[in-house]
Amino acid sequence: MSKTDAPLALSVGDPSGIGPEIAIVAWQAGDSAGVPPFYLLADPDLIEARARRIGAAVTIAETLPGHAAHHFARALPIVPLHARHVDSPGEPDPANAAGTIEAIDRAVADCFAGRAAAIVTCPIAKKPLYDAGFGFPGHTEYLAHLVSRHTGAEVMPVMLLAGPELRTVPVTIHIPLADVPKRLTTELIVATARITAADLRDRFGIARPRLAIAGLNPHAGEGGAMGSEDLAIVQPAVEMLKAEGIDAIGPLAADTMFHPRARASYDAALCMYHDQALIPAKTLAFDEAVNVTLGLPFIRTSPDHGTAFDIAGKGIARADSLIAALRLARRLADSGRQAAAE
Repeated sequence: MSKTDAPLALSVGDPSGIGPEIAIVAWQAGDSAGVPPFYLLADPDLIEARARRIGAAVTIAETLPGHAAHHFARALPIVPLHARHVDSPGEPDPANAAGTIEAIDRAVADCFAGRAAAIVTCPIAKKPLYDAGFGFPGHTEYLAHLVSRHTGAEVMPVMLLAGPELRTVPVTIHIPLADVPKRLTTELIVATARITAADLRDRFGIARPRLAIAGLNPHAGEGGAMGSEDLAIVQPAVEMLKAEGIDAIGPLAADTMFHPRARASYDAALCMYHDQALIPAKTLAFDEAVNVTLGLPFIRTSPDHGTAFDIAGKGIARADSLIAALRLARRLADSGRQAAAE
């Protein structure tokens, strides 16, 4: 497994998006922004071309993961991919899919081999991957597949949005809103909460995590007057979690869960669907929120935004969320090392 004193592995994401340039900007920010040493898994020619396009002065060092930290202060360390990338900002190309996937594959392999302390992933776009034959719904599911391939064990990945003022977890994620009541089960809520509580304890250093469980319906169903799911599905999950010794409350009315006084009463909010979790997280910290995948045997963070094809190559993309993702990955790796030592 990863050595926590190793550098971070950063996968380039979809090269037609802003991944290459926010990686460059994050490296340029360096110590002044608290950016920890990382290496970028990418096509060096692509990074050089993108740097020229956005007018960024950057020195590149092609290297191996073990030498990345040595180069980081003076050059952007790049571990070259075998696949080549087409530099077509704003125009996603299925020809780039092989390199996009290779970067993820190699970042995971580096973590398992101890060459990387954690993985940070730049955004990918699903359609060009699907057009090239990619058979997974997204990044998170593919990471779970790679864990199974490396270890033979099945894992359940959980998405956590972490910002300075709020952590949220969507129990159901990228599915139509009409399908949420069909997919939502007591067992799914309980399993998601268990993983969340365990990682908040073991990686975030919260001794007794407090979980606030949102209701599905307005006013958490108002005693069944606005839907039966909160009484039939969510409430039993909360009772099961309490019986296991997990500090959980709910189901709570989602419209009153996210003001400052409410946020002070819990460490993470479990929400029943995508927007219920992501709207408050992005409203409070659009440029600073970080996507953390819980339930994996390694640390994975990513910026909480997409590929931004509309501004790719224009030199205006902000790297704030990527810098936050790099910092958090480093902090979680260091926290894990300290916990292991203790």
